[in-house]
Amino acid sequence: MLNIVLTRIDDRLIHGQVVTAWAKVTKGNRIIVVDDKVANDEFMSKIIKMAAPASFKIGIHTVEAAAEILKGDDMGERVIVLVKTPMTVKSLMDNGVKIQELDLGGMGATKGRKQLYRNISISDDEKICFKELIDDGVHVVVQIVPDDSPKDIQNFFK
Repeated sequence: MLNIVLTRIDDRLIHGQVVTAWAKVTKGNRIIVVDDKVANDEFMSKIIKMAAPASFKIGIHTVEAAAEILKGDDMGERVIVLVKTPMTVKSLMDNGVKIQELDLGGMGATKGRKQLYRNISISDDEKICFKELIDDGVHVVVQIVPDDSPKDIQNFFK
């Protein structure tokens, strides 16, 4: 299994906070973006790769491909896994990837979502998925930037 130093839900995927603050704190040197749609969109993949510093090894993969990569031999890399939804994390775990902690950093407001905290909105299905992840032993925290104190997501469920 690769050394995952951060698994983060952020619908922006790679952006300033990830490549500056989070990469610095985690000492990450590889980013794996897991999103079936983006992995199959050559244009979006190029845009996302351009947002990352050249010092990072970047991969954009489908859930199935990412699961196989993440289950591979540890090559001494410090891997940041970025996804857009909790369902992707659940799919990775269903495919044998071990995830112990999950950082919820950003899920924008869209139809069917209600505000959970600041820039984080979730749907009823996403809330159910977060609860399933917690039941599977994943510690889910809300922490937008490293300087914020991590807050257990369950504190926001009503």
